[in-house]
This record gives sequence, C-alpha cells and structure tokens, in this order.
Amino acid sequence: MQRDSPTRFETQTVAAGEDPSEQAHGDVVSPIHLASTFVHERPDEAGEYTYARTATPTRTTLEKRLATLEGGEHALALSAGMGAVGTALLSVLNPGDHVVAFNYLYGGTRKLLDDVYGPRFGVDVDYVDATSTEAVRDAVTDETALVYVESPTNPLMKLCDLEAIASVADEADATFCVDNTFASPALQRPLEFGADMVLHSTTKYINGHSDTLGGAIVTDDAELADAAIHARKYATGAVPSPFDAYLALRGVKTLAVRMERHCENAAAIAEFLADHSAVESVNYPGLESHPQHELAAEQMADFGGMLSFEIDGGKHEAAEFLAGLDHVNLAVSLGGVESLIAHTPTMTHRYLDQKTRDRMGITESLIRLSVGIEHVDDLIADLDRGLAKIE
Repeated sequence: MQRDSPTRFETQTVAAGEDPSEQAHGDVVSPIHLASTFVHERPDEAGEYTYARTATPTRTTLEKRLATLEGGEHALALSAGMGAVGTALLSVLNPGDHVVAFNYLYGGTRKLLDDVYGPRFGVDVDYVDATSTEAVRDAVTDETALVYVESPTNPLMKLCDLEAIASVADEADATFCVDNTFASPALQRPLEFGADMVLHSTTKYINGHSDTLGGAIVTDDAELADAAIHARKYATGAVPSPFDAYLALRGVKTLAVRMERHCENAAAIAEFLADHSAVESVNYPGLESHPQHELAAEQMADFGGMLSFEIDGGKHEAAEFLAGLDHVNLAVSLGGVESLIAHTPTMTHRYLDQKTRDRMGITESLIRLSVGIEHVDDLIADLDRGLAKIE
C-alpha cells in the first residue's frame, strides 16, 4: 500500500522519499546499496539503475527527500558543497557570460569564480553588496547569465531580499541561485521566493553530525536539472558514495528538532555576547540591532544557529580567547550538533588574500561560532571563561 505524501515539514524530514513497502524486507531505513553497476535485462534495455555514477537507490531516496524539503521538483545529491557549486556553475555558465554575485560569498565559491571561470573561461564577475537590491539591479547587464547569493552569508550573517532579487534576475532572464546552507530548508526555502536553483553543503545542517561530506542542488526547472545532471555525470563526477547518502538521510531525519535547539541556543548566546564588555559587536539576524533583522523575520522561520562577533583586540587576543575555551571545539565547518568556533581570517577564510578579506570586513578580531545543541548554560559558561582571558 502506497503511503500518502506527508505535508508537514517535520514529517517530511523523517519520511519523504522513503517507503518501507517498496523495500524487499520492509526496511524502515533505506538500505545502503553498494553496487557500482546493475544488470540489464537486454543490451538495449536498461532499467532505472545502470551505473553508480548515474544513480543509485540510496542516493535517489536522498534526492527525493531533499527536493521535498526545499519544495522543489528535482534534486541532485553531490559529493561536497563545492561539488554542488561547481556543478551548478557548469550547468549555467558559458564562456564570456556575466555573473552578478554577493560580495560576501563563501571564499571557496569566490576562488572558483576568480581563479577558474574568470581567467580560463572569460566569465566576468561583478561582486556587489546584495543587501541592496538596487546594487544588484545596477550591476545586471544584457550578458548576465547568473545572479548568485548566499543569505545569510558566511561569516558576517548578511541577508538579501530574495523575492526582490528574484524579480531582478527574472527581468534579466538570468538564473537566480541561492546558497541556503546557513539557513537550511527548516528555516528558509528560497524557491518559494522565486529562486531558480538552491544549493547546500549537506555536510552542514542537513546531515548535522560532522561525519560525512555532501552537497545538493534543488530546482523546479527541468532544463536546469537536466543540465546539472549532465554536468555531474560527464564533467564533475561529484557523486556521493552510498554510505555518505545513507548518513545524510539518517542525519536529516532530525533536522527540524535540531534546528529548534540551534536557534534557541544561538539567540541566548548572541544576547550574552552583545552585553559582554570584551565583545565589540555581534552579527546575528535575531538581534534587533542587526540591520536586517526585520527582513530576516519576514523570510526566515527563525534566525539560525550561526553567528559571528568581534572581540576587543586583534589576532593575539583572539588566540588567547580561543585557548581559554574548554568545551567549544576549535574547528572549521559548521552545522553539527557540537559547537564549533573558528578564527575567521586564519582558518575559514585564510586562502583569501588580505585585500579581499579587508574588503569583506573580515578582521583579525572576527570569530565565527556554529552553536550546537548542548545545554546553553554550559556554552555560555565556556565562552565567558574564554572572554575572561582578554578582559
């Protein structure tokens, strides 16, 4: 008996794309299909699965769930977040195209655009402050093929008006792509605001356990989906292993409840940091002091588990603060159940040159915090211990 399709997000995270009645033994958890190749009935008659680079049953289940969670028709699971970025760019851009991009993009995405697409394919990229829709509008030309943003951004937590920029991109007949990693579909679904393509590093909140790499592309556009599938199959080959797909499926089942705790903890920690004498400023959309607090409240279900803050001092004080922490882990990445903290200029954004970091506002005193699901009092006590080292 076929299950009815679940309609509420919390149920979708657990059940979408996964039906025990379709499994040979009624498995409530989709099996890990390790086969790299699949038998044909005849030479000219292939089944749904032929070769693992094209598709596997475990990956298909994950893709169905990701499409459902983002409210899209098509999803591709990929081997990493950068695999998703690279595959998306290959599916949209041609030599000589023009790109309008948020000037606060993740550094790896900027490196790909600046070091590969610019010099090797003649793609022209204009980085603009997309917190201003007018800045995006002014940058768009007849050659613009792609408008690419993150919202919120890494690490300064800046937002852009997704619906307004979608309209600008539509008028220009350009693809509008949104990296939704920091929010996750639990808090924001860009396709509902008019985006053409949504990207994720599923390594982060979707998996949520810091134990696998993955990426995803979700779209409503069949032509875009076909182009991305072609790029993944014949150009990037960036497919996740069956085990990685299984881990992402396992992790996403708890996305809704994890995000509730991430948001609750982050809000309390942001308030604590904002009131601390050793902290100069806090970047968190949930604070009323955030310049885009109202926009965040309009297009996000909650304000997320990511924040950054400037301590009173520079690189030395940052090192002293971080060395004073006992529980919060000093590590790159984000979105896991454990809290992770990083000195942004020397860790997450060290491969950007100093001039670019300066333009982005990434100072020697900038700390990024991925707030986990531990007890918030323990997290605050740990941060307080670290800050006491520099007061």
